[in-house]
Amino acid sequence: MGAARAAGALSRRLGAGAGRTISGAVFLALASAPEAARVAASRRTVLVSGTNGKTTTTTLIATAAAALTTVASNSTGANLAAGVFGAIVDDPHAELAVLEVDELLLGDMIDRFDPEVIVLLNLSRDQLDRSHEVMQTARSWEPHLRRFRGVIVANADDPLIVWAVRDAADVVWVAGGRHWIADASACLDCGAQLIVDEAGSWGCGGCGRSRPATTAMTVPPTGLPGRCNEANASMACAALHELGLEQGAAEWLHVTGVAGRYEQRTIEGRDVRVLLAKNPAGWLETFDVLDSDSDLVFSLNAHAVDGLDPSWIWDVPFERLAPRPVVCAGERAVDLAVRLRHAGLDVRLVSDLRVGIGSCTRKVDLVANYSAFRDVLDRMVPACATAQS
Repeated sequence: MGAARAAGALSRRLGAGAGRTISGAVFLALASAPEAARVAASRRTVLVSGTNGKTTTTTLIATAAAALTTVASNSTGANLAAGVFGAIVDDPHAELAVLEVDELLLGDMIDRFDPEVIVLLNLSRDQLDRSHEVMQTARSWEPHLRRFRGVIVANADDPLIVWAVRDAADVVWVAGGRHWIADASACLDCGAQLIVDEAGSWGCGGCGRSRPATTAMTVPPTGLPGRCNEANASMACAALHELGLEQGAAEWLHVTGVAGRYEQRTIEGRDVRVLLAKNPAGWLETFDVLDSDSDLVFSLNAHAVDGLDPSWIWDVPFERLAPRPVVCAGERAVDLAVRLRHAGLDVRLVSDLRVGIGSCTRKVDLVANYSAFRDVLDRMVPACATAQS
């Protein structure tokens, strides 16, 4: 483990990043199977997974828990195996680990860590060339969750989550929200159409499977905007209750940004708020927090971390924003501009994001998918002081 920590420290010293992923990668390369198992099992652990909201929910749980105990967490979003183990390597003596886990790795991480609590947020299409059919993800989870004997905090509003945990031993159902319904329109048991009412509750017209009743709770406020973050806070609150650490949630008022999301930056003389939207469900939730008094700049890439297929933009209901003007940037700006023009928006295409931001006349809401979002955080000016955000 010493070599792994040294690699992470060197990475930070060279300015190559936080060092968490490299420290985890070195540990996994050098550790024997018994040592890796010992490290994984040496503390209480919470795993957080789903398509959207992992980093925010992980941050909320870790922030609250850190007020009461020592915490190791990968709440900056490094959710593959190296990032997950890197969090443990960097904080080997922490009493609690709060770990965000990529949905395709969840089964393996359950087996490795034997967590006390698992938080399951939602499932929707994402990285189409990598994840493929989202129902298959639910099916891949199901046997691991059936064998699991800890507590599962599950989103009752998502039929795919409900199906995946149907035979789990101990489930706490939470009203975790589901405003994007296109990826769970049919019952996984019988194939019949799901019926969704105006309140968002759902049921199967064939076999009768329906939304479970949820646990009532009082959720402390956060400093984060939007209905999606209210839902994330509900999931985090339920997890903290299971851990006996819910009193730490008073710290959430100080959480005004999550790994760069919602942060205010000054770029090309403009006040810019940076938002992440990486798939149709994420874009739909982002619409809820866009400021009507802001200029809009959208940036789209298609790297491996984004998914190489950006055709999902045609599923996003951009028509809801028409006829607002939008500046389009990024490596797939043309694809995005074509989609937005079909949606009735007033589109201006730019080859350079800085130029696009500089051309705006008001404060800016900048919405970017993952690699474009990282470009802003890594290559542009640092975030403004908290007092300005």
